[in-house]
Amino acid sequence: MTRRRSISLAVVVALASLLLLLQVTSVAAKGPKILKFGTMVGVTGSFVGSTNPLRGVNGGGLPWRLNEAGGQLTAGGHLDIEVEGLVLAAGASEGTNPIPNFRGLVSCLNTSNEVVNRLTDNFPATTGAASAGGGNAHIEADLAIPDPCIAPIVFVTSPTGSWFSVTGG
Repeated sequence: MTRRRSISLAVVVALASLLLLLQVTSVAAKGPKILKFGTMVGVTGSFVGSTNPLRGVNGGGLPWRLNEAGGQLTAGGHLDIEVEGLVLAAGASEGTNPIPNFRGLVSCLNTSNEVVNRLTDNFPATTGAASAGGGNAHIEADLAIPDPCIAPIVFVTSPTGSWFSVTGG
């Protein structure tokens, strides 16, 4: 019985070690963080629409606001964004999110000072009023960004790529 218990313990320790090694390898493959943020700002003022694009990215057609946001970008291009309460700030649907999907966008300058924009696929977003949980989304994707990615900016966009929120405050 003691031998069986000893073998079982050895198997458990070996499996735990293997899982830890796989987790560390996965994190290392994504690279060091090049941007970590705890705030975003919604599109507003002269940035609404196509008059004043940021790095070639047009603003949404109406102003947007959000309650909370945070995320990070690694040197390997792993993007992770959480937004809460990303909703319209004006118009007939003010205070709600009518869009069922958001996308993430990373904008970098490469070593030739050229803008390189990389857009994720669609990620589900909750619709409805912010007070009822509307405008929440978790975006996580791996993108092919330049090495190095100079002066990164992270956006949350519509499915067509117009931005609703951007890093900064």
